[in-house]
Amino acid sequence: MAISKELRINEEIRCKEVRLVDDAGEQLGVMPPREAVKIAAEKGLDLVEVAPTANPPVCRIMDYGKFKYEQSKKEKEAKKNQRTISVKEVKLRPNIEDHDFLTKAKNASKFLESGDKVKVTIMFRGREITHPELGKVLCDRFAQELSSVSKVEKEAKVEGRNMIMILAPHKE
Repeated sequence: MAISKELRINEEIRCKEVRLVDDAGEQLGVMPPREAVKIAAEKGLDLVEVAPTANPPVCRIMDYGKFKYEQSKKEKEAKKNQRTISVKEVKLRPNIEDHDFLTKAKNASKFLESGDKVKVTIMFRGREITHPELGKVLCDRFAQELSSVSKVEKEAKVEGRNMIMILAPHKE
């Protein structure tokens, strides 16, 4: 929340009059900002413009330092609870052996279970590109192998010398 950086306090408030709310949440009415700053100073607090778009702007008497601290604490908490989804890549070749295929599938399964997406890339070398159906079969087999933990987000498609398919984890 970038609101705390945009709030004007005390003498920064430049308007004819403001609607004042005290530190207990009681409305004190509409008055010139100079008078409101004086009331806030008497209480040892700051005058903070909380709703600059209102008519007249709403100002509140509060401890601005404490308010900023609380805001940053809330932001950190929100950031901590956010989960960024990354895309992990698994590269295969069209003539991959069964054991290697199962190892790659097991790794992809771990990625999916931890909440990441998996990009399956089948790399064609030389004349292998003339048989994209082999890559399609491999992609379908990979998706089938991981169908219990994932769903196909983007179907297999040839891009240059690679075939790419994206798998996303199931939503619990």
